[in-house]
Amino acid sequence: MENQPYLSVIIPTYNEEKSISKTLLAMDEYLTRQPYSYEILVCDGGSPDKTCEIVQDFKKNIRNLELFKISGGHGKGWTVKQGMLQAQGQYRLFTDADNSTSIEHVEKMLSYFEQGYEVVIGTRDKRDNKAAKQAVPQPFYKRFLGDLGNLLIQVLAVWGIWDTQCGFKAFSSQAAQTIFPLVAIQGWGFDIEVLALARRLDYRIALIPVYWLNNPESRVGFKGYLTTLVDLFQVKWNLITDKYNLKHKT
Repeated sequence: MENQPYLSVIIPTYNEEKSISKTLLAMDEYLTRQPYSYEILVCDGGSPDKTCEIVQDFKKNIRNLELFKISGGHGKGWTVKQGMLQAQGQYRLFTDADNSTSIEHVEKMLSYFEQGYEVVIGTRDKRDNKAAKQAVPQPFYKRFLGDLGNLLIQVLAVWGIWDTQCGFKAFSSQAAQTIFPLVAIQGWGFDIEVLALARRLDYRIALIPVYWLNNPESRVGFKGYLTTLVDLFQVKWNLITDKYNLKHKT
């Protein structure tokens, strides 16, 4: 593709007026020093706060920054899907708006793409990679629920990956264009669906350790864990019934 950027960075947002400025400044500072071309796509899922106004103002000073307003009420999965399909990059990364995993980690990812991997994901879990580190551990109830849920995730959908939910995942353009049109889960469980689809499509998946900063204002509570488990069973059912029509793709 002519003038195709090397890297697309997709940032899904919803009510991120307190954190988006710092995140955009950090990304701009890092990416302007890189030798490759890039684009930054902020995909907003209908924020009622000033997130969009802030991003729009930053467009005056941050190169290759775009804002896409996506109809609200769908969830993070839907927002990331639209961003991935809107992106033009050879490699496409989605990352959380609170910068809990800094953009510098993308350097580790790109080396795996050069080795032929199609999907590269960050992990905060030492069982995936001993070098993974969390600056401040999550509360006990989140770790307990996360471990319990992930055992189910591995058994039903994505065996061998302890941290399926880290919000730092990248895809080759070909993998993104194949996987994301199939994504049906609109909420938090979309990470599981994306990885399950990548596995079924025989894409090579690499894991990189990340240094993760826990956001004390995270909106993922007990209800979020429950809905993610509901999403998990939906993904399993979709795979069993071949809703994704994968038999014609593999």
